[in-house]
Amino acid sequence: MNERLSDALYGLGWSTVKRLPEPVAVRLGRTIADSVWKRRGKGVLRLEANLARVAPDAGPERLSELSRAGMRSYLRYWMESFRLPAWSDARIRDGFEPDGLHHLTDGLAAGKGVILALPHLGNWDLAGAWVTRDLGVPFTTVAERLRPETLYDRFVAYREGLGMEVLPHTGGSAFGTLARRLRAGGLVCLVADRDLSASGVEVEFFGDTARMPAGPAILAQQTGAPLLPVTLWFDSTPVMKGRVHPPVEVPGAGDRAERTSLMTQALADAFAEGIADHPEDWHMLQRLWLDDLEPREST
Repeated sequence: MNERLSDALYGLGWSTVKRLPEPVAVRLGRTIADSVWKRRGKGVLRLEANLARVAPDAGPERLSELSRAGMRSYLRYWMESFRLPAWSDARIRDGFEPDGLHHLTDGLAAGKGVILALPHLGNWDLAGAWVTRDLGVPFTTVAERLRPETLYDRFVAYREGLGMEVLPHTGGSAFGTLARRLRAGGLVCLVADRDLSASGVEVEFFGDTARMPAGPAILAQQTGAPLLPVTLWFDSTPVMKGRVHPPVEVPGAGDRAERTSLMTQALADAFAEGIADHPEDWHMLQRLWLDDLEPREST
């Protein structure tokens, strides 16, 4: 019943919110965010606990402010995502201003493909749509399988409509497909600040140990594609901002596991830099650090 309800609510969002005038959608998102924040449910409490690690010197009042701003940012992501299919190409192009774009365009020009790795910051769907519209570059990504299957299908159809090729996270064939796309000179974009396999790489993240996926670093080693961290954030304008960071270097020494560990740590450091600058735009409402995970998740 809960799965069917979730599917119905997301369907309502995509069918209804995209028809609203933009100022109305913005106000609605903020109203919903404030209402959810006041209820202090599990997601809000987890977000606040995660933000306490990001801002360890923040007192209760500051943490409360950050979590409220975080929920507003999270609902901005959803309201924009519901509306993205109805946005014109011009609106999408005008909705994002990235810095450091030459790292991406130079990498694509070299013909070895490019891997973009992002944390759950800002609106990664808008950034992806901008790449397909402004740069005219399609790309391949991976999506977590959601329940029910109809909800996963909605997300796949939504992202494919924005110009993305979407592969399921489970099933075992995603890595090989990503490698083939890169060897053909293509672009791969991966949200990579939370490991879904419980077999990722342990990294130091805001002073404690977390686990992040090894895939981006392994793909870079196997294909020669540059691995570029990307961080995104909102400000007081309707235009999202972003930064394409310099490539993560492949270490010249060590075995694959050692190189993967060092590269994933470099990714985590770049993510931490962006998150520390804009903590309210980090939409991490799940447990991340090993000390916070259930025992069955950390074995």
